[in-house]
Amino acid sequence: MVATPQNGESPATRPGPRLARQGWPLVAALSVAQLVSWGTIYYAFAVFVVPMEAELGWSRTALNGALSLGLLTAGLCAYTVGSRIDRQGGRLLMSLGSLLAVALLVAWSFVQHIAAFYAIWFGLGVAMAMTLYEPVFAVLTRLFPENYRFRITMLTLTGGFASTVFIPLSAWFIELLGWRDALLALAAFNLVICLPVHALLLSDREAPPAPQAETEATIGDPMRRALRHPVFWGLALCFTFYYATFSALTFHFFPLMDERGFSLALAVGVFAVIGPAQVAGRIILLVFGRNISAATTGRIIVVMFPVSVSLLILFPSSVTALFAFAAIYGCANGIMTIVRGTAVPDLLWREGYGAINGALTLPSNLAKALAPSVAALIWSATSDYRQVLWVIVAGALVSAAGFWFAAAKSRR
Repeated sequence: MVATPQNGESPATRPGPRLARQGWPLVAALSVAQLVSWGTIYYAFAVFVVPMEAELGWSRTALNGALSLGLLTAGLCAYTVGSRIDRQGGRLLMSLGSLLAVALLVAWSFVQHIAAFYAIWFGLGVAMAMTLYEPVFAVLTRLFPENYRFRITMLTLTGGFASTVFIPLSAWFIELLGWRDALLALAAFNLVICLPVHALLLSDREAPPAPQAETEATIGDPMRRALRHPVFWGLALCFTFYYATFSALTFHFFPLMDERGFSLALAVGVFAVIGPAQVAGRIILLVFGRNISAATTGRIIVVMFPVSVSLLILFPSSVTALFAFAAIYGCANGIMTIVRGTAVPDLLWREGYGAINGALTLPSNLAKALAPSVAALIWSATSDYRQVLWVIVAGALVSAAGFWFAAAKSRR
């Protein structure tokens, strides 16, 4: 296999000053649209659980089951969405995704029956597959092959604030308007910001041709070749176990803190460190990443996850260890989002990026949806979160091994 130049650039394709400036208004607009899409479709969900439970009488398990259905649906749609972007670009798909989000958020505001709620979240899963990071990464890789990695990093700097902005904003809307009208406000954000960005600013111009060496390396169907390549399966192992451990830890962090006797205020303070740490990690990559290959970056980041969780096991009563965990974990997670978006062109090839990345998304989303329930079963069997943490560390080590395997096979 022909190696891909680090950072998505080569002497033949590295942009000059004029070319490097092209497309930045689009990247800035897409960044804001990602902030809104993630904030309104994904992160805001947690804020609506309690008021919906109080008014409608549905259990939290039933409510969160709808989110799991949405994540599974997004994973199932990812390959189809990615393949379409490979062939035709993302303008139509991402515009329809934003329009679908508007319609379904409005429908959610009128929901009365649990079956309708699940149907809405099935549709929101489709909307997530058409609007969140995976499709926009495919768009940027398709349109800007000369420096896609840098542009993806810049986009995620803004997207990383989605939870920071929209969780408190959604809570304020609920307090001010009630949860039903709050959903109408979130729908308006998608209508006024995301839909115009995707429909009016996003271009579907022809993607620049791949370098001849890369084209020769990927002759035939890129997806079929990827399925026969060990790098693809190493990445699939890495991302599946990473998202499993991330999801299990995220949803069980507060019960873990409660079991260990930490106050809710301290737990919230520790958790609040993760968001800024994610952005800090991306800024570090932005400053130093051009001098470090993508494979090296990934090797370092995947090791940071088991190290961070080990702090929770080794120092169960230390407040210092808690904040150190949050800083390391958040920094690594922030950079991992970029590694996830650039691993296919960096370690395999750019051709067929959307389809290949979509195929990697399915097992990742399945793991993300099921991991919290598996962690809950382990806790129920042992009544001790220490055992859950050991399983999470084991999963993080499997994830790290998958990436190191993929990086080694890519070099060969």
